[in-house]
Formats: sequence, C-alpha cells, structure tokens
Amino acid sequence: MVTRKSRGEIAKMRRAGRIVAEILALLEEALRPGVTTAHLDALAERHIRASGAVPSFKGYLGGGKYGSGPGAFPASICVSIDDEVVHGIPGERVIREGQIVSVDAGAIVEGWHGDAARTFIVGDAPPEARQLVETTRLAMMAGIGAAVAGNRIGDIGAAVEGVARAGGYGIVRQFVGHGIGTSMHEEPQVPNFRSASKGLQLAPGICLAIEPMFTLGRAETYIKPDGWTVATRDGSLAAHFEHTIAVTEHGPEILTVA
Repeated sequence: MVTRKSRGEIAKMRRAGRIVAEILALLEEALRPGVTTAHLDALAERHIRASGAVPSFKGYLGGGKYGSGPGAFPASICVSIDDEVVHGIPGERVIREGQIVSVDAGAIVEGWHGDAARTFIVGDAPPEARQLVETTRLAMMAGIGAAVAGNRIGDIGAAVEGVARAGGYGIVRQFVGHGIGTSMHEEPQVPNFRSASKGLQLAPGICLAIEPMFTLGRAETYIKPDGWTVATRDGSLAAHFEHTIAVTEHGPEILTVA
C-alpha cells in the first residue's frame, strides 16, 4: 500500500536526509587512492550515530524485490567499484587512482528513513567514465523533475530512460527506485525505464527514492559470490545516483540535501 506522509513525517525524513547528505560529502573528502572501503564505512557509521541516527543498511535483511543477499547486510554503507552497480560490501579493498566508486548511504531518524547515493571519480578517469557518471546524475535529476503531483510513476521512468537512450547507455532493470518512509523500501516501485503501465498517480505526501543505474555496456547484471554485490555481466563500468524526494503541492522536494 502507498502511504502519503504528513508534513511532520516529512520533516523527520528531511532530518534523516540531511544526515545522509552529510555522509556523502564527508566520504567525498575522504575518498582518495589508498583508502580502504572499510575506512569509508567506519567514517559513515560514526557520523550517523554521532548525529543521533541509526544506519538504515546495517542489519538489513536481503531478498525479495529490493534486496539481493542472504542474511543481514554487514555494513552501514554500500561501496560499489567500477563494474559493480549496487550493494558492494565494504572491506579491505583499497581504492585506486582512476576508479569510479558508488556510495549508497541511509539513515533513520525517529523511525523515518533517508536514502541517497552518488558515484565519485577518484583522480583521473577516462572521458567516457566521466560522461557516464554525469549522465547518470542528470538522469536522476530528470526523473526528479517528473515527480510532480498529477504525473504518474511511469513519467519518472520515461524521463530517466530518455536521458539514457540519448547517451547510448545501458539501463539496469533488475533494481529500481522505491517508495520510502518508516521502511527503507516501500511501495511503489519506481522503474528507470518506460513500461506499458504508467502506474500510480503522484500526489502530495508521496515520498520516493529515485535512483537510476546506467552502464557503459550492456544492462545485464549478476550477483557476486558474497550474495550481495551486483555487477555488470560484461564487465562494463556502472554508475548510480539516488535522492529521496517528497512530492509536494509546489513540485518535488529533495530531502537528501545538506
């Protein structure tokens, strides 16, 4: 069931979203060659808890429509590198010059979630990698721009797909955006592509996580042996951006900003 949030509930999500935005800004400063993904996770969890929030991801049970792994997710952020799309588990891997690194973060404030992701470029990277990252960000913004009252979920997917097709990028279809509130993943699903059904009509109070995932090659993915990390089947680079937004009478409001 899709629930519409009150102004007070959205205010709590805005607080959670601000913490998530702060995490991503903190990790952007820390991200450089030689840093381990475990170090990034430790920085994120420390900031979440110091802010009076709880990590959304740590202990999250996978499976079903949104998760991918068995058991509970062991970290506070997801760190996915190069051909990894989403759900990378932080550990002892060392970040290298020229890699693209996607970081997904979530926080809970008084039971309400904020969820956002960014793909960062570490040092110098080929122009095609930079263009992939920027196009994925622009597609997210196009999707957000379509999230207005009276439009439908399908309008968001069409806007995202339009940006991808113009650039010739693959669109990951197995993992999509989602509703968000007291659960990290709520109805409705928010595809990043056109579908035969235009889906739910948007109304003020509906909160969504809009998150395109593009690849430089084909769109097919597989899950690595850790049971969580999703990577491109052809080994092509992938990028991922996400914001939590609220549909309002005056247009979409991005909640995951500092």
